[in-house]
Amino acid sequence: MSEPKQYVMTYEGITKLEAQLEILKTVKRKDITEKIKVALGYGDLSENSEYDDAKNEQAFVEGKILQLENMLRNANVIDENDIKKDVVSIGAIVKVRDYQFDEEVEFYIVGSAEADPMVNKISYESPVGRTLVGKKVGAIIEVTVPDGISKYEILEVRRG
Repeated sequence: MSEPKQYVMTYEGITKLEAQLEILKTVKRKDITEKIKVALGYGDLSENSEYDDAKNEQAFVEGKILQLENMLRNANVIDENDIKKDVVSIGAIVKVRDYQFDEEVEFYIVGSAEADPMVNKISYESPVGRTLVGKKVGAIIEVTVPDGISKYEILEVRRG
């Protein structure tokens, strides 16, 4: 039997997952139970789309709860004190010069479970994250991305 996947996460990521799980277990479950009760009042279940929708939503929420519980159970939290100040690692904020757009960008290197590219939280497993990890200030890297090749210079590394 294979080992369960380990989810490398920051303390902030764990906290967000715990909050999301709590909302699903308390608020969402209660809402869905109420929707099912109301739908049952409509009668014949064979033609009751409200009931079908509520049951589908219930299945989705229960699946999400199991997924979050599994992630939390198998989480490997990065200790902020273990983050080196001069080397890019998980939990670090990296300021880089993006040569393609001639601008400075900050990336927060996180585990895959908490990655959110829209707010520059990138996974250490992503092409850019994987190339940045282990590098120091002054390093110039080139990364193959879907649009071609991106070139960055590491300007600063600090704790997240």
